[in-house]
Amino acid sequence: MIPQGIFEHSITRYLQPIAGLLNDDNISEIMINGPDEIWIEKKGVLHPTDLRFPNTQALDAALTNISQYCGRPWDENHPILETHLPDGSRLEAVMAPIAKNGPTVAIRRFFKSKLTVADLIQNNTISEAAALYLAKAIAQKQNVVVSGGTGSGKTSLLCALSSFFVKRERIVVIEDTHELDLQQPHVVYLESRSADEKGRGEIRIRDLLRATLRLRPDRILIGEVRGDEALDLIQAMTSGHAGSMTTVHANTPLDALHRFETMILSSQSNIPHQAICAQIASAIDIIVQIKRGHTGKRMVSDISTVSSAVMQGHYSVTPIFKRDFDGPLCYVETSK
Repeated sequence: MIPQGIFEHSITRYLQPIAGLLNDDNISEIMINGPDEIWIEKKGVLHPTDLRFPNTQALDAALTNISQYCGRPWDENHPILETHLPDGSRLEAVMAPIAKNGPTVAIRRFFKSKLTVADLIQNNTISEAAALYLAKAIAQKQNVVVSGGTGSGKTSLLCALSSFFVKRERIVVIEDTHELDLQQPHVVYLESRSADEKGRGEIRIRDLLRATLRLRPDRILIGEVRGDEALDLIQAMTSGHAGSMTTVHANTPLDALHRFETMILSSQSNIPHQAICAQIASAIDIIVQIKRGHTGKRMVSDISTVSSAVMQGHYSVTPIFKRDFDGPLCYVETSK
């Protein structure tokens, strides 16, 4: 593994064609489709650039250097690289010839200044009334799931909503890679770990969640639920760990509930399907749906409550706030 200082120097040298992009706080994503095609995302909108790498070998050398520092394999037997750069940016790369354009890279950047709830209100991502509603719900220790697609802003929204936690509480944050920075004084951060080249040393989100239950948390925050840890989280939410929060990939609140179902069923659980549905409905109180509008702007489109009653596998989801297209996020009168 390359020492930190040498690695940072290598980043400057090998990623020289995009060094300026990595220093631009207005850029949220850098996409490299082979050495001759580089795109960026600004404010949710994609833009082509005139930047290029000298050749495929130069781009592949940069990725090899990064993989060596991180201790991740990058070769014909391991053609997919997932890691982070020194500034915290998340990097995903796919090697040629699997990637037909040449080495293909996406670098997701995380801004140093975190969005606050006030920022979200000012940007019309959420309304003041909806923020107040969520503040009260979180203070009352209701379990909240932030749902949305890739790049919709789930993590940023989750981080902002965590500001509603009571300051005296002990919070345990579990992530694949560290992205969430909370402002409360008593926060424990846990991070999963991939297995080494010999398949040793893996620490999964599920392992960390099970350990967390014995770490005396007042709140459990999971950056994203994507696997068999879904069952443990649902059971934790219904057995003394209320006030938990997480994100999930889904396009609607109802899809989010079905996504939890699928993850639990995929974990080879022997729990009957009806019992799984009942546990999910009992555990999750509120789903906050976030999406990108047609202009690329991220916005909360729906805040819904979930009834604990499940009829023949069908969930009861009631919208409390809803946004039509790119209009304002409005209170739903029929939700009274």
